[in-house]
Amino acid sequence: MTIAGDAADEIRAHAALRRMETGKSRGFGSVRVEVTLGDSCWTTSVFPRTSHEGYLLPVKATVRKAEGLGEDDGVQVTLSLL
Repeated sequence: MTIAGDAADEIRAHAALRRMETGKSRGFGSVRVEVTLGDSCWTTSVFPRTSHEGYLLPVKATVRKAEGLGEDDGVQVTLSLL
């Protein structure tokens, strides 16, 4: 799933602040997040998309199945930056 727009800008700002605080960035430019999608909640990382101005949020097949999601279904998620 691609995260774009204002949400991507907030993730980018959070990542920049973390780099300033720690002096280093996470592997592949990833940012740790807690995700809530329907009844499912998990901790993972989002990754910068080089082909788009945004981030990639991987969603495991077990979560997609539990939430009854198809490949092109639109979804709403809640992200908490860690």
